[in-house]
Amino acid sequence: MKKSILLVLLLLPLVLLSQSKELLPLQEMENDWYLLENGWHYQQGDNKDWANPAFYDSTWPQLSSGYLKAPDSSTNNSEENIIWFRSKIVIDSTFNQQFVMRIYQTGASEVYLNGNLIHSLGKVSSNLDSVVYYNPSREILSFPLGTQTEQVLAIRYVDSPDRFPLYSSSSGMIIRLSTLHHATADPPLLQYKIRYYIVFGVAIFMLILFLAYFFFFPTEKINLYFAIWSLFFILFIIAVLILLNTHERPFLAEFSIGFFLTFQAFLILFCIYKILKQKFGLLFWSVVVLAAFLIGLLFFFDYLFITQIIGTIVLLEILRVSIKSLKTNKRAALIFLIFCSINIAFWAAIILDQLSIIEVPSLWLYQPFAFLLMPLSLAIYLGYTFGNRSKSLITKLKEVEQLSEENHHILFTQNETLERQVKERTSALNTSLENLKSTQSQLIQAEKMASLGELTAGIAHEIQNPLNFINNFSEVSNELLAEMNEELDKGNIEEAMIISKDIKQNLEKVAHHGKRADGIVKGMLQHSRSSSGIKEPTDINKLADEYLRLAYHGLRAKDKSFNATLETDFDENLGLVNVIPQDLGRVILNLITNAFYAVNEKAKADIEGYQPTVTVSSKRTPLLGGAGGGSQVLKIAISDNGNGIPKDIVDKIFQPFFTTKPTGQGTGLGLSLSYDIIKAHGGELKVETEEGEGTTFRIVIPVT
Repeated sequence: MKKSILLVLLLLPLVLLSQSKELLPLQEMENDWYLLENGWHYQQGDNKDWANPAFYDSTWPQLSSGYLKAPDSSTNNSEENIIWFRSKIVIDSTFNQQFVMRIYQTGASEVYLNGNLIHSLGKVSSNLDSVVYYNPSREILSFPLGTQTEQVLAIRYVDSPDRFPLYSSSSGMIIRLSTLHHATADPPLLQYKIRYYIVFGVAIFMLILFLAYFFFFPTEKINLYFAIWSLFFILFIIAVLILLNTHERPFLAEFSIGFFLTFQAFLILFCIYKILKQKFGLLFWSVVVLAAFLIGLLFFFDYLFITQIIGTIVLLEILRVSIKSLKTNKRAALIFLIFCSINIAFWAAIILDQLSIIEVPSLWLYQPFAFLLMPLSLAIYLGYTFGNRSKSLITKLKEVEQLSEENHHILFTQNETLERQVKERTSALNTSLENLKSTQSQLIQAEKMASLGELTAGIAHEIQNPLNFINNFSEVSNELLAEMNEELDKGNIEEAMIISKDIKQNLEKVAHHGKRADGIVKGMLQHSRSSSGIKEPTDINKLADEYLRLAYHGLRAKDKSFNATLETDFDENLGLVNVIPQDLGRVILNLITNAFYAVNEKAKADIEGYQPTVTVSSKRTPLLGGAGGGSQVLKIAISDNGNGIPKDIVDKIFQPFFTTKPTGQGTGLGLSLSYDIIKAHGGELKVETEEGEGTTFRIVIPVT
């Protein structure tokens, strides 16, 4: 009996000691975060001596909970806004790994270990107006636990006096411990934020996409609804990012998350109702009223709890409507049914993981992408719809082609019948028929010459400019001759002499451009033989300026109502550049002519305040990455402030025979030949354009 009593007396202190200590399971801490929820004592009030490890706290009330909360206080003493928590921690002296901690809190705290302040998270004060709240969330905080037999963790804490939500289940403080090795391997909050930023970018893309679809197809209002949903989805993501990037607990951000998530969920349901052609009956409006009611509950309960309820209700309704529509709109309903089922499964796993019913490691990291599941179903449906339209258009196109072939066959049959009747009725037409056959042979021969089409069309295109000058100066000379005759009739010899000088100058210009046309023909023949010609030192500024003035005056001679501002920005230190002057001149002239055409077309629209402007600039700069000081590039830019080039054709402008000019005003070879000329110089011809603003062509040629 005495031995039993002695054994009880020996074991009793150990039992009492174990009740006041937190025995850390070392094996679990090596692989996970350990929640400190046992062995706590707490006391309201404020006394810094309570951080002393020697302080006797056994008389304090005990607390065993994952959330360290301040109990309700019936006193108005301001010091009782502060509450102290104390726990004794014992670790194995052989455990030599470094400890860290994570703290989630809705207030401010001071963390003491063995009487030493190791962390000050915010500002603790008995005056609530002076309290600074700080939630470190998933930050890794140092925790210098030693290998002593017993260590005291003391927390001086004041909770947030937030007015809303009234009944928060997540208020208070949570403390988790782990090893530094596991903490650094744990997925950081940054990965979670990055995923939300990715979702944010996708949401902006969808907003632009749906707005574009609505702009091009305004009769399809569903695209506008998609766009409005995308806007509220973006606002929801912004509110989430604000909450993730703050260390406080802003109720406005939490309320915004709940509000925008509810509204965009309602819009998805609305769109699916529209797509599946379901009537907005009592059940739909019941969901709307319930959602509005739940939004009001955000002032009373945590937003996470409310949004989970709203999301579950909307997903279940989408599931119901999709199943109901399988017979009437099978493909669309099947798309929504599949994605809705995946969504429900994911959120069910999230909730079960939160309730610790099942364990899915790092599932929360993929939560941002889960919000994209239903939008993705809408995008897939949209793609499916456009695919069906494309198939329908292809079918109609085939029908048109078939009708065309049938009409062609009918026409061919009628021609044969007519030809037979002509032969039968008169022999006088035999001669005409032979002539027709001869003409057909000539056409066949012409088709054989089509291989020379690029050369022939190029000559016709390039020679048009000097011919225009010759025609214009000839017309002006005729007018001057008429004026000179009038002056001679009046006896004004001096005036007649002045006019004759102008006529002489015009004739010189006619001769000059005639020779120039001859040079163009020769240059085009050289081009057709794939010859790059002979390079020679050339004054690029003079060449560009000459073509700028000639092109402008040539257009003015044809249309005297046209006016434009000519701007030049030539590099005075450009010097002579070794190029093929005729070829490069034709490129510059072609680009300048196109620029004048662009500004002239925009000027015809009578836009108030619009001043047609064409700018030509040149520059000589070092070649990036070039070896030595002799590697340089020649840059020539021709800009206009015309209407710009539409995006859907900007990739086609350098193709042969492609032109946007009316029939008879362009062959479509100018830019193609210009591109080949610059390429033959070892350079590049680039285009920069913006619809409604203008176009800039840039010539970049390496020189030495």
